[in-house]
Amino acid sequence: MFEAITNNFENVFRKLRGKGRLTESNIKDGLHEVRLALLEADVNYKVVKDFIQHVTARAVGEEVIKSIAPGQQVIKIVHDELVKLMGESDTTIPFKDGEPTLIMLMGLQGSGKTTSAGKLAKLIQSKGKKPLLVAADVQRPAAIEQLKVLGKQLDVPVYFEDSSQAVKICKNALKHAKELASDVVIFDTAGRLHIDDDLMTELKEIKVSIAPHQIYFVCDSMTGQDAVNSAKEFDVQMGFDGVILTKLDGDTRGGAALSIRAVTGKPIKFVGIGEKLDRLEEFHPDRMASRILGMGDIVSLVERAQQAINLEEAEKLSKKISDDSIGLDDFLNQLQQIKKMGPLKEVLGMIPGLGNKLEGLDVDENQLQRVEAIIRSMTLEERSLPDVINGSRRLRIANGSGTTIQDVNQLLKQFRSMKKMMKLMKGSEKGLKKMGQKMGQLPKGFPLGKGMLR
Repeated sequence: MFEAITNNFENVFRKLRGKGRLTESNIKDGLHEVRLALLEADVNYKVVKDFIQHVTARAVGEEVIKSIAPGQQVIKIVHDELVKLMGESDTTIPFKDGEPTLIMLMGLQGSGKTTSAGKLAKLIQSKGKKPLLVAADVQRPAAIEQLKVLGKQLDVPVYFEDSSQAVKICKNALKHAKELASDVVIFDTAGRLHIDDDLMTELKEIKVSIAPHQIYFVCDSMTGQDAVNSAKEFDVQMGFDGVILTKLDGDTRGGAALSIRAVTGKPIKFVGIGEKLDRLEEFHPDRMASRILGMGDIVSLVERAQQAINLEEAEKLSKKISDDSIGLDDFLNQLQQIKKMGPLKEVLGMIPGLGNKLEGLDVDENQLQRVEAIIRSMTLEERSLPDVINGSRRLRIANGSGTTIQDVNQLLKQFRSMKKMMKLMKGSEKGLKKMGQKMGQLPKGFPLGKGMLR
């Protein structure tokens, strides 16, 4: 995500850090490169101009020039201005009490509206609500069927009709929502390849007929300035409350994410970061600014870990480490929980200090599948007692998993290293607890071990 702009920023800041002393001249030279980096990222020209003016006004001053670490100060200023550029975080959906909350999605064809409708329904489900999806896109032949498939995957009802009148469908959907006692109704409306009068007329009629509580503009982040221009036009003609940016995981530039709030004045609510239905995230400008500058995003990483990691399983693992009874099934379980957090390279990029060092790194996602295949080809005895695996067993496991003996050997070696590391960590935790209790810094029974293991 945003690899190109992240690398450009890193090059600029590396040069600034290399200066023995920052002057007004070399600050301006550095910001000239920042300006070029933003323009290359397809950020709106006026947005870039205003951004550079704000950064320059803050960076060129005695306080910065005389700072002990002036290069870091400039990075902090750029970070703060990026956050301002993308606006304050606004990820709330104002749910209504006593009546269904109506959410209307709109955007150009191909922007990902239907998939976003499904993802939004899943997100709303996780908040304890009962959503209803409405197939109001009667222009694209496969749209209704696609929404029905998504609804089945999510176990969410989908309202549809064999009709070409989108307004009628939306009105009837409201009656159906009351019959089902749905909390939220999500309307998937039609798009076009470009903005035209027919599209806008239909959308305005739907808006008047259902009076939605929230309208979200869905746009493809990879289209850069085209997405921003479309958002501006939709806002002028229709008005909307927020933006859902799709395909952000494939966007190496970031022009739409950095421009859309400044141009429309409307917040980015959610971002699509993958094809799966759970890959819709709330948008937080401060976290995104940190990721753009290669500073990681530890808060989002922790949130993903909390969603993916089963606390009961973590307790069991902690006990097994204490008893030195951890087996390959436990190893496999940990890998599967890591997989739930998203693509490995993306997860690594959230770790502070690693984000800007992953360029060119080939993270083999298939390696996790090979590990899973190898472990599943073992007997229960071999999984719990890997030391019994001799040469003939290794050959059988390799043949059964479609891998090589070298792959099996490598896995067993990695497992032994992991066990040794966990034992050392456990020992270190016990030692730290004892030392803390002696010094009066930690109360007796302080759950340090459990917290660190999670």
